[in-house]
Order: sequence, then C-alpha cells, then structure tokens
Amino acid sequence: MKRKLRIFVDGCSRGNPGPAGIGYLIFDEGGHLLSKKWKHVGLRTNNEAEYLAAIEALKEALSLGASEIELLSDSELLVKQIRGEYAVRSDRLAPLHEELIRLVRSFEKFIVKHIERDGNREADRLAKLAASSSLKI
Repeated sequence: MKRKLRIFVDGCSRGNPGPAGIGYLIFDEGGHLLSKKWKHVGLRTNNEAEYLAAIEALKEALSLGASEIELLSDSELLVKQIRGEYAVRSDRLAPLHEELIRLVRSFEKFIVKHIERDGNREADRLAKLAASSSLKI
C-alpha cells in the first residue's frame, strides 16, 4: 500500500550562523496532521537549518511508512538544490545535501515545491520557537 505524505518544513537562524531551529509538519493524504515537531539544532546558518528540517522530516516520514512525499518549503535555495537547478558550493551544505539526496532516493515518488512564506506560517513559527530556545524535542 502506498502511503503519501505532505510535509511542510522550515529552518531559521538568529544570526548567520547563530542559534538555529527547525520545524516541520507532516500530513497524510486526507490532510490529517500526523506529526508536528520543532527542535533547536545548535549554531547553524539559515541554509543549514533549512536542510536539517528537511532531513529530520524525511527520516520521520520513512518511519511512518511513507512511499510518496510532497515536500514544501519557502527556501528557494533548498528546493532548487534538491532539484539540481542550483549547484551546492558551500562546504557547510555539501554533506547535508548528500544526506538529503540519499533520503529522497528512499521514496518511490518525491516532489519538492517552493511555496511562499505565507503558505508556510506554522513551520516557520515552530522553527523560530526552537531557535529562540534551547528546547530539544
């Protein structure tokens, strides 16, 4: 049985680098919330936090038995690097990109979409909450 999940991800950093947080929400095909997480991820750049949010969310999607993923992010860099439209030139992002692509290949179908910040408010709120605290969930 195919399990399709829709995931909203965001990462933020208070400084670049600075205290960083990630947030994500995972929904099933019917729009039911399956998971809502946020996590402080140490001192990171904003782009690193974006990657870490996607990595953590995809790991959880695998544990939920997902076979098809729609990943939504307001980070144009993240989306275009996953698609191969932008090269990964940062030494800080290269290992995260490799890990993310390995995870992407675990799914039968994977779609990544860029959305406007307004469409990603809850993931953004969670990431900011985590960056502003040492809360580790």
